[in-house]
Amino acid sequence: MSLIVQKYGGSSVADLERIRMVASRIRRYFLEGHSVVVVVSAMGKTTDALLAMAQELHPLPPEREVDMLLATGEQVSVALLSIALFAQGVPSVSLTGGQAGIITTDTHTKARILRVQVERILRYLREGKVVIVAGFQGITEDGEITTLGRGGSDTTACALAAALQAEVCEIYTDVEGVFTADPRIVPKARKILRISYDEMSEMASLGAKVLQLRAVDFARLYRVRVHVRSTFSENEGTWVEEVENMEDVKVRAITHNLDVVKVVLLGVPDKPGVAALVLRTLVDCAVSLDMIIQSEGREGKKDIAFVIPREDKGKVHKALESLQKMLPLEGVTFDEGVGKVSVVGAGVANDPRIAFRMFDTLARLGVNIDMISTSNLRISCLIPRDRVAESVSALHETFIEDSEVMLREGS
Repeated sequence: MSLIVQKYGGSSVADLERIRMVASRIRRYFLEGHSVVVVVSAMGKTTDALLAMAQELHPLPPEREVDMLLATGEQVSVALLSIALFAQGVPSVSLTGGQAGIITTDTHTKARILRVQVERILRYLREGKVVIVAGFQGITEDGEITTLGRGGSDTTACALAAALQAEVCEIYTDVEGVFTADPRIVPKARKILRISYDEMSEMASLGAKVLQLRAVDFARLYRVRVHVRSTFSENEGTWVEEVENMEDVKVRAITHNLDVVKVVLLGVPDKPGVAALVLRTLVDCAVSLDMIIQSEGREGKKDIAFVIPREDKGKVHKALESLQKMLPLEGVTFDEGVGKVSVVGAGVANDPRIAFRMFDTLARLGVNIDMISTSNLRISCLIPRDRVAESVSALHETFIEDSEVMLREGS
């Protein structure tokens, strides 16, 4: 039978009852004759609780020690799940990320996987065992424990699926798949049955939390079929795979992200190489940037604005303090009262009607657009944080619900 990689998120293993339920699901696959590798996240909100304790001791704790701390969450989960499988008569073995052969860079809290050495996993599979791997973590060449950033268990699962040439990578979560919008905001959101790697990548980068961006990139690079589905249902979820006829698809989903901060550098010297110096400073602290805008020069100065993840605010603030010692600035501002809304679909940025409908919808709500960015697969707007929910609902009605009505009516 086939080799299957499964990943269970924190909500799937939040307590012992759920761990038993997950073990029962794995047992069914095992009894059908499949080889099964399972990736598990920390129980419930364990990672958040551990990080909160660290930050209570110090607002910016050493990142190496943060990794040492956070990696313990997944180790608890894998051991408990292995014990639960043993109780159900299923032979299994639990492994840390390092024991599983996941070798990473040395960038603590946001390490990247360099390679996966699967010999130990394959040996256990040949012995007829279910292999349970701690997600979200790995080890450097020098033996340092690292973590892969938020949602890193998804990346672990897809990397293992690629290295093991698994038939499918099943991502189990608390929702039934990928939806056209967040169902908590838009009750009429529809489950998407099939979505392309590229579209899923854009959705993940724009705040859709169902699948981590780097996991999608692994899947796309190695052509791993990913099935996003619910731990608490037997229903089919969403298949992330190669999709043909992409040009026939317009808006597939509306995404939003509230975990962003707008940063503005005021009065930056208007000279060649200054923008590069600013970005070099931020690259060195491994921060992802979005919506980079540079104003028109005035009296030898200009402003540079960009958007960062909220979790990186402290790190960016510290980096820019160092930058101000080298570069004369008039000031730096951080605006947390913003959010991002996006329309995603193949070729949306190449059709000016879609941009018009998006901006017109927001205008009719009286929502002011602060910043705009585009790619071939999405149009994103930075807007006031307290207007995000109603904007998502209105955009979903414009692009998804109205389009479905037109299709039913044959328009």
